[in-house]
Amino acid sequence: MANTKSATKAARKSVRQALRNKAVSTRLKSLHKGYNSAVKSGDAARAKAAAIAYLSAMDRAVKSGVVHRNAASRAKAKASKYVLAK
Repeated sequence: MANTKSATKAARKSVRQALRNKAVSTRLKSLHKGYNSAVKSGDAARAKAAAIAYLSAMDRAVKSGVVHRNAASRAKAKASKYVLAK
């Protein structure tokens, strides 16, 4: 248990941030799975739409600090190599 007022507030804040981070990372995983299935299906329009949604969500995750910018850059480069270049 926290001993000071500031530690109590920090503990509450940590719980809120963990919930937010979990939601964002779960959404990223779902979008990535959707992107992968769209690429495997061969439908170019669906794959492009899925890639754009995934890349946009990745940028938002970086902005909120859930994903490191270099990790996001790597993921975006890998995704766009297959879909957006064509």
